[in-house]
Amino acid sequence: EEKKVLKLKKALYGLKQAPRAWNTRIDTYFKENGFKQCPYEHALYAKNNGGNMIFVALYVDDLIFMGNNNDMIEEFKGTMRREFEMTDLGLMKFFLGLEVRQKETGIFVSQEKYAKEILKKYKMENCNPVSIPMEPGAKLSKFDGGERVDASRYRSLVGSLRYLTCTRPDLSLSVGTISRFMEEPVYSHWKALKRVLRYIQGTVSLGLFYSKAEDYKLVGYSDSDWCGDIDDPKSTSGYVFFMGNTAFSWLSKKQPIVTLSTCEREYVEHLGVVCHAIWLRNLLSKMDVKQLDATVIQVDNKSAIELAKNPVNHERSKHIDVRFHFIRDHVKKGIVELVHVASQDQVADITKPLPKVFFDKFKKMIGMMDGRNI
Repeated sequence: EEKKVLKLKKALYGLKQAPRAWNTRIDTYFKENGFKQCPYEHALYAKNNGGNMIFVALYVDDLIFMGNNNDMIEEFKGTMRREFEMTDLGLMKFFLGLEVRQKETGIFVSQEKYAKEILKKYKMENCNPVSIPMEPGAKLSKFDGGERVDASRYRSLVGSLRYLTCTRPDLSLSVGTISRFMEEPVYSHWKALKRVLRYIQGTVSLGLFYSKAEDYKLVGYSDSDWCGDIDDPKSTSGYVFFMGNTAFSWLSKKQPIVTLSTCEREYVEHLGVVCHAIWLRNLLSKMDVKQLDATVIQVDNKSAIELAKNPVNHERSKHIDVRFHFIRDHVKKGIVELVHVASQDQVADITKPLPKVFFDKFKKMIGMMDGRNI
């Protein structure tokens, strides 16, 4: 009849309620079966049974899991298959566009197939490669003159490259810079974007190799440029975090405020790094990898280190917002420690436009390798 409607007893695939309903369903199932949801990463679940542990990472209806007990792993696979319509794909080789190669010596993670698809889509698979993604000293502006380019195509390519930075920290700065001009891109911006594709063409099999290490201690590196954006004189910050010999977390991002000195610039940058370090420490503690000592953050500005230790408000720093002194509090508590590192060993500089010699050096230092040589 015309005045009657049908009431759904469950969410249908494709409706906007379906993802929420599915998440509630599997979250309830995990918790009823002894898993605890990580309070610092809600997509991570852990189960501890007398030292035997299993971790499950969930992404919608795709999940990966690992554990240190084969019986727990087999039991988990069996219960999941009985409860849900799931397929066991075996040892992880491919997950959400990431290619994983597991060997006795370590694990290699890359996005070679995804990178080749991008090059093919934009007809750049036969282009001439370049050795660095961005020319040293290159400055782009939203006021650059020149012919307008297709904004939709530009945004699509930037979005594709954004996902590629999941395993490619060497692309963080260049992709971050060109993403500032998605509103009205012109030819100079498109040219810079195509240069990134030319760099990918020459390094398509590059990835991160996570080798075995005796000490999984969390260490961070932090740095920033000086007024890198010419449209508004804000600096670009960058950090890299290590556990073992290889980087596993990184960021390149424009700072929210204009700073008045190199000391203030670095100090503002350290706020984001300290916040991320605290989050990583909390997350690792839930994974039974507790960081007992202070997390060392390597910086190359001695003035910023002294400012973090010295509570005196002098003429050059009294204007700095109170929230940035969050760093000082956690340095005092012994949660983080700022340590000076020479500029030539500052791997966070990979988030700057560098000459080829330094760029290649830092790529090697953060654990990037060519998959063809593994």
